[in-house]
Amino acid sequence: MPQVFIPSQLTSYTDGASRLAAQGGSIAQVLDDLDRRYPGLKFRVVDEQDRIRRHMRIFKNGDRAQDIGLAVSDADEVLIFGALSGG
Repeated sequence: MPQVFIPSQLTSYTDGASRLAAQGGSIAQVLDDLDRRYPGLKFRVVDEQDRIRRHMRIFKNGDRAQDIGLAVSDADEVLIFGALSGG
């Protein structure tokens, strides 16, 4: 199962876990699996059109994912980050 790293701003949805295994052959399926176990998590990462939210970033093995349809395998690591902003 792909390993998913959860940013600190979302660990309130995962009972404090910052690293989880999830089932799925794509980032979308991984997010669906996590959302079944941790309701509300997916909505914080993607919008109603299944686009990655502007303030979120998803990486697969260090490469930025542009959409959640990207395929993943059991050996992959998926990292979810909240983008920082300021001024």
